[in-house]
Amino acid sequence: MAAAVVDSAMEVVPALAEEAAPEAAGLSCLVNLPGEVLEYILCSGSLTAADIGRVSSTCRRLRELCQSSGKVWKEQFRVRWPSLMKHYSPTDYVNWLEEYKVRQKAGLEARKIVASFSKRFFSEHVPCNGFSDIENLEGPEIFFEDELVCILNMEGRKALTWKYYAKKILYYLRQQKILNNLKAFLQQPDDYESYLEGAVYIDQYCNPLSDISLKDIQAQIDSIVELVCKTLRGINCRHPSLGFKAGESSMIMEIELQSQVLDAMNYVLYDQLKFKGNRMDYYNALNLYMHQVLIRRTGIPISMSLLYLTIARQLGVPLEPVNFPSHFLLRWCQGAEGATLDIFDYIYIDAFGKGKQLTVKECEYLIGQHVTAALYGVVNVKKVLQRMVGNLLSLGKREGIDQSYQLLRDSLDLYLAMYPDQVQLLLLQARLYFHLGIWPEKSFCLVLKVLDILQHIQTLDPGQHGAVGYLVQHTLEHIERKKEEVGVEVKLRSDEKHRDVCYSIGLIMKHKRYGYNCVIYGWDPTCMMGHEWIRNMNVHSLPHGHHQPFYNVLVEDGSCRYAAQENLEYNVEPQEISHPDVGRYFSEFTGTHYIPNAELEIRYPEDLEFVYETVQNIYSAKKENIDE
Repeated sequence: MAAAVVDSAMEVVPALAEEAAPEAAGLSCLVNLPGEVLEYILCSGSLTAADIGRVSSTCRRLRELCQSSGKVWKEQFRVRWPSLMKHYSPTDYVNWLEEYKVRQKAGLEARKIVASFSKRFFSEHVPCNGFSDIENLEGPEIFFEDELVCILNMEGRKALTWKYYAKKILYYLRQQKILNNLKAFLQQPDDYESYLEGAVYIDQYCNPLSDISLKDIQAQIDSIVELVCKTLRGINCRHPSLGFKAGESSMIMEIELQSQVLDAMNYVLYDQLKFKGNRMDYYNALNLYMHQVLIRRTGIPISMSLLYLTIARQLGVPLEPVNFPSHFLLRWCQGAEGATLDIFDYIYIDAFGKGKQLTVKECEYLIGQHVTAALYGVVNVKKVLQRMVGNLLSLGKREGIDQSYQLLRDSLDLYLAMYPDQVQLLLLQARLYFHLGIWPEKSFCLVLKVLDILQHIQTLDPGQHGAVGYLVQHTLEHIERKKEEVGVEVKLRSDEKHRDVCYSIGLIMKHKRYGYNCVIYGWDPTCMMGHEWIRNMNVHSLPHGHHQPFYNVLVEDGSCRYAAQENLEYNVEPQEISHPDVGRYFSEFTGTHYIPNAELEIRYPEDLEFVYETVQNIYSAKKENIDE
């Protein structure tokens, strides 16, 4: 019977929502229902926010049920934006109608800005001042971020350009917030020893689109601590560490009790959970990200040491970090409290090597050289983070395929946040921005900052004056060139000088010699590269040399290449090209080809028609042969 009442009322509500002056019988049928039934109907998900607004204007009873802070508008908000609910406490008073309006407005603003990015920044990388519109947005930043995530999660192979720029904007927003948090963290006094917190900031900054939080990582470590306690209970059921509560920082002083904790830790970490140092893939940035260390159960000496240190301290063992050359270590004091200690009063722990305990001599044997006593000393949080970021910086310099140099850019940002006056890194950052074509504002301001300390550089190393002068000169020349630039270059296939061009933007191709799959995003009637590039790439050895069309292609390995026409052929089994810049040029993948976005189509206005003809001839013919 109750179900019948609800079904009947569900039919009445839409009718009422559409009537400006509902009939008395329909209204009476609805408002006479019990309040719980009415609320159930209004929260059932069949009504939109507009429906709720119209229903609430029909009479006082429905208006009261749809009050702005009530369950009906809360449910509308939850259904529309479920991921935002974690930001609200159940005990807080929330005007859900107002929150709905603010979130909806933020969504419209986000989409407006994302839509503008392609037109504004198609011909160059998004400049550092390109995000100024976002920084001045009104309303909660989490609403804006949530809309960007919604765009990224749009299903299908469409809206590729929207997704491309939404990702860039979201990347920027989160990195700025993380960098501000890191800078505040670095202002803590030297005795603030939350090594894990600092490592998580580095992890978050390099992976801003991943859901990484100190709370989640700490929860995973707490679960390991529970396993260690279970093992420890079997060794010593009265061990004081078993009585520690979460968040306590008590330390146990007896060496034997500390030893029992370390034995239990080694068993759980290395025997039970199979953590190990990553010797096979040592130079992988994932080894430095704490969330990946926990997922993959492997890392390098510094990341494994931070995990080991965090667990040990939670269980009362006061291990300390040692910035040992070539191999990060921990030290465990064996001397009496208050006594004068030297390096021989410590045991050194190699978390990378399954928790092996080393003497001073064994430490030197580990790296194959003698070191001074100073290198066995403890280091603070900032020095530990400096080493982690330094490792990432070294890996970033080794990047080959990733032509965006994202890891190098991120690690430079992090290092300069800690040490803003590192002249060599400032110069490296300026060169990197120039190489990537990110010219406006930030790189110019960066050079000006270098100029501010030019006098100091000349005092230390007069040779650096030339490097700074070179960068400044090229910056000014670029600014002048930008002033002189005219409109975009339009290439028409019907033009006589383009008669030899056989392929079009958006087609999926295969390289005849190297076998890679790629998509064309630009072409020239002849090779437009300089003589040095032509000589280095041995273009003259090709049958048609450089007097043939050349194509800009995005390759599946993430690289961008410039390929001769005679080296390309149609890919008879077209597939999506997983290149990070696909969305910069194309709006959709159809299954056989890519459709150019508005900005690319302006530059090649006649290509799309040719693509349709090619796809029809190549892939339809193939389908007919298969059917036969």
